Amino acid sequence: MVKNLILSIIAIAILAGCSGKKDKTTDSDVVEAIPVKVQKLEKTDIARTLDYAANLEADKQVFYAPAATGRIEKIYVEVGDQIKKGQVLVEMDKTQLVQAEVQLKNLETEYNRAIQLNETGSISKQAYDAAVTQYEVAKANVEFLKENTQMLAPFDGVVTGKYFEDKELYTGASFGGATKPSIIAIEKIDPVKAYVSLSEQYYLTVKPGTKVELKNNIYPDQVFEGKVSIVYPSIDPASRTFTVEVKIPNKNEALRPGMYGTINFFIGNTETVVAPAIAVLKLQGSNDRYVFLNKDGKAKRVGVKLGKRFDDKVELISDEVHEGDELIVVGQGRLVDGSPLSITK
Repeated sequence: MVKNLILSIIAIAILAGCSGKKDKTTDSDVVEAIPVKVQKLEKTDIARTLDYAANLEADKQVFYAPAATGRIEKIYVEVGDQIKKGQVLVEMDKTQLVQAEVQLKNLETEYNRAIQLNETGSISKQAYDAAVTQYEVAKANVEFLKENTQMLAPFDGVVTGKYFEDKELYTGASFGGATKPSIIAIEKIDPVKAYVSLSEQYYLTVKPGTKVELKNNIYPDQVFEGKVSIVYPSIDPASRTFTVEVKIPNKNEALRPGMYGTINFFIGNTETVVAPAIAVLKLQGSNDRYVFLNKDGKAKRVGVKLGKRFDDKVELISDEVHEGDELIVVGQGRLVDGSPLSITK
């Protein structure tokens, strides 16, 4: 009897212990809802742009030299000097010019005499034509020598190279580091220009006059505005790209040839979904981005691509993100796909 009583007590204790363990396991299986804050997504009208890197070039570059060889009388500029159109830059030896001017003076006398005789019919047509031809040739030769004796600036710009000194002989060969035969090199840097290769899909979108903006690391707080000046008519069959020329006004000459920058092409406005950048998470060890949406009280993980950035917001590109969706903007770092949510305000 006592033995049966003891066995009954032990059995009850075992059952009670099992019952307690079962209750404890059930309690731990309950998943706690994670408190989060959400924001309803809306479409925003933004400017659609294409971003391309490019090197800047001078609008014009001239390796300046006379058409004939000769002794350099005087170079009036140095590297870095600002020049104005019509300014005297280089003066060559005048000996040939003086001789040509004397010859022209003599031929001018014969020319005037031939005109007078022709009016009275006292000169043959052959003699008259010869006098006129000789005079015109001599006059053209003087103009040619003037242009090549006193070399004037063809445009406003800056001197970027000087390859000879006063009294040296210009031989018509490249010298002193010049890439072409020249005495000096000059550049027009207002405006500056750049050549950019764009994907063929934009051939009908980008036209002459399309607005662009240039951003440069040297001037991080400045944006330089410009336009597309030329759209080249052919497409490269290898790269499937076409070339455009962009010109950017540079009145204060802050931009210089050789600088590197990013050019944004404005190709119209579009409506797109924009979200706070803090809501976007990055998969560790990769460049994959994702966000969490509230779907019927549970977290839904959605992969996204990032578009344009606007201060603290960013464009979300995904077929699974739509206007009106509830984006989780606080607490998303604790979530996994399917996590129950507790929406707070």
